[in-house]
Amino acid sequence: MDFAAIAGLVLAVIGLAGCFLPVIPGPALSWLGLLCLYFSDKADQPVSLTTLLVWLAVVLILTVLDYVLPARMTRRAGGHKAAERGAAIGMVAGMIFTPVGMVAGSFLGAFLGEYLFAVQDPLTALKAAAGTFLAFLLTTGIKAIAVMILIVQMCFLIF
Repeated sequence: MDFAAIAGLVLAVIGLAGCFLPVIPGPALSWLGLLCLYFSDKADQPVSLTTLLVWLAVVLILTVLDYVLPARMTRRAGGHKAAERGAAIGMVAGMIFTPVGMVAGSFLGAFLGEYLFAVQDPLTALKAAAGTFLAFLLTTGIKAIAVMILIVQMCFLIF
């Protein structure tokens, strides 16, 4: 393996972590790892341009979904921006108790954000928090599955 192949795998693994951490663009980093592999001359099988472009399309779709889906599901559940922000803050705060803390922190943060800053009714805040939480789980799961598939494909190309 040459430097490009190793850098590609490292970027892909960091991208997998980025699926769960809101500050790291997970799928985009994993695609950059695939791009590194494209320029590597030590891979057993070269990465085709078609593969590179298909994964670029997947990453772009995932990125759009990651921004659009939580907002839509939160609004559909009666929530506001405060629930979305609370979910992100709660997930970061919950990283101390990973992975349960991230999940519980996201839900609790959405609830508190909605309850304290948008709606004073606990039942409405709970409903909004549930919508935000489901959106978080859905987008995180989709991103993680896609990145794991990309990593497996990269491993088949390298080894």
